[in-house]
Amino acid sequence: MNSQPQCPPPIADDGDALHFCSTCAFSAACLAHGMDKASLAQLHVLVDHVGPFSEGEYIFREGDPFTAIAAVRAGTVKTFVVDRSGHEQVRGFHLPGELIGLSAISNARYPCNAIALDTVMLCRFSFPQLALLAARLPGLQEQLFRLLSQDIGKAALLAGDFSADERMAAFLVSLSRRYAARGFSATRMHLTMGRTDMANYLRLAAETVSRVLRRFQDDGLIAVDRRELEIRDMDRLQALARAVLRE
Repeated sequence: MNSQPQCPPPIADDGDALHFCSTCAFSAACLAHGMDKASLAQLHVLVDHVGPFSEGEYIFREGDPFTAIAAVRAGTVKTFVVDRSGHEQVRGFHLPGELIGLSAISNARYPCNAIALDTVMLCRFSFPQLALLAARLPGLQEQLFRLLSQDIGKAALLAGDFSADERMAAFLVSLSRRYAARGFSATRMHLTMGRTDMANYLRLAAETVSRVLRRFQDDGLIAVDRRELEIRDMDRLQALARAVLRE
């Protein structure tokens, strides 16, 4: 295919000293109660901007003490574990506006590793302070529960006996919806994860992932040039993904 112009990298970065970024996972819950950054300053829960983390740099490691959750401002974070045989198992990919660290709440230690797939910037929230604030703001508490539920749902997304085409279609539709929910393009995206990481997450061979993407392109569902991907037939892609997404 002809090379398509590269998509600008999504970044959740329209906030300022008084306002949360509109893509922040907690902004709607706080603003619904009239709480902006100035209102929250006295509670010591203003976010800390951390980063940049370079590609391949660890954000946290499995077993590290848990003190904070973080929202991705820019870049993509991969979470993974390493099994007893030394093989990596990808748990997920976290996009701008999404949270990392939720799975560490129960045991107070991170149960997986998190690394940057490209240049990553984070907003870090002290979890003890966030929990205190949630007790005062029912909307924030509800949002926290909702995010925990979504995190569990993502982990179970590919647990069934699905074909390679169904898994790939569900992965692309899910990415599309997650970007769209944050105000980014639903049809054009830069895949920050490589074929090997994608295959690991989907529990497929890397060669299978390449074949499926090539077949999707030949069938007119997508256009792909290296890591630039455009969805061209969303209806057919969603039909393929329906069994995995339980729709």
